[in-house]
Amino acid sequence: MTTPKLTVYFIVEPPEYQILACYLAASLRTQFGQTVALVGYCPAQKVPLIAPDVVTALAKMDCEIRPMQVEGMFDPPYPHGNKLIATLQPRETEYSCFMDSDVLCIKANDVANLIRPGHVCLTPAASMNWAKQTVWDGIYAAAGMDIPQERFMLMKQKKGKPRIPYFSSGLFVFPEQHRNDDGKSFPQVWYDMARLLDADPDIPMKRPYLDQISLPLAIQKAGLAWHKLPQEQHFILGGRARGEPLPDKGRDIYTVHYRQWPILNEVGLRWKARKMLQNHAGVKSVGLGAGADPDGGQQTADTAE
Repeated sequence: MTTPKLTVYFIVEPPEYQILACYLAASLRTQFGQTVALVGYCPAQKVPLIAPDVVTALAKMDCEIRPMQVEGMFDPPYPHGNKLIATLQPRETEYSCFMDSDVLCIKANDVANLIRPGHVCLTPAASMNWAKQTVWDGIYAAAGMDIPQERFMLMKQKKGKPRIPYFSSGLFVFPEQHRNDDGKSFPQVWYDMARLLDADPDIPMKRPYLDQISLPLAIQKAGLAWHKLPQEQHFILGGRARGEPLPDKGRDIYTVHYRQWPILNEVGLRWKARKMLQNHAGVKSVGLGAGADPDGGQQTADTAE
């Protein structure tokens, strides 16, 4: 069997993310087969709390659970930043792809669609309603960097001017072996950038958006470029578009970021998620004893801005 070129990694944390991660893993195995390696990260102190049936399901899907140390990585603690800590962990493949746990792959896909040498591949954020564009002045000044000249429309932006680059951190792909002129990898640069911005008292509204405001700066500082994936590779649901069906004319949606389990049900994909889990893990649901059944309406904390 060919050695996977790409690792897809995500958060497996009780109570809710451990459940959503199982559906994500099943969807990845369905749409990518064995062409990707799967790794789920959990804060080390919570690994004993992962439901036994979650451990079993992920093992059946050849998904390894790895602990990560989160204490002291951000001060004060920044749980939403666990994706930065997970990104810092060592992996064995040429490329890595992070996906938020509340993501579902719904159409057969190819690793080649997600990777590009010298680039971080990702999509524009859905929106940036939490701050005005002038917030970038202080952000780039704090990092000692110039604001890039490029402008583009955000994913759900219907009107207005193109924006300063701002990306979703719910799905991104990067080369693991790349190093910048300082010898640092993209994960290390991103973590350092997030900490630098977090420590600046003059930057407002940093949390929970710290991961996303630091992301475009980190890509540049790491000596990489960004490549905007088609929306179909990371189609963000909910927000002001909640209640709208998936587009079905002339568009093939490969991956949806549903943010809340009820939204997945609203667009008619809950049955698909359960079927994929049944096919790959032998069960239609997991973690029910943990009190976080998705059908109970458990919401995730992801902003998906």
